[in-house]
Amino acid sequence: MKPRQKRLALIVGIVAAVGVAAALVLNAFQSNLVFFYSPAQVAAKEAPVGRTFRLGGLVDGGSVQRDGLVVRFVVTDTVKSIPVRYQGILPDLFKEGKGVVAQGQLGDDGVFIAREVLAKHDENYMPPEAAEALQRAGASNQKLGETVVKETRP
Repeated sequence: MKPRQKRLALIVGIVAAVGVAAALVLNAFQSNLVFFYSPAQVAAKEAPVGRTFRLGGLVDGGSVQRDGLVVRFVVTDTVKSIPVRYQGILPDLFKEGKGVVAQGQLGDDGVFIAREVLAKHDENYMPPEAAEALQRAGASNQKLGETVVKETRP
């Protein structure tokens, strides 16, 4: 092999190795990427099927049911509600009416199977995504109320 061919082969090998490494890094990044969805978005089928995502909102009052380590509760954004099942120990700050973010997958029966549950850590904190989802839900509830009032007036 001539020196020029050796150099070309070395360059092609390096470019191929860098390309394979970049593909592996991007694939690992894509598989670990977890998006946040509100209950209204999940009900509208915007959440991925068969993939892990985060569901956030408020724990609906009176919805927490405990059976040993299995806990069932409902997450709401005041527009839609999604039932959640979690097996494990909940955070100490987990309470009805408080903010929560659950990470897991949506089951075929429409129940969100959580692998991890995060509760807010003080009086002033709510995950930014959950706060934004609640604000959007509140705005749509207000618009709906205004529409109902307008339609009922003569």
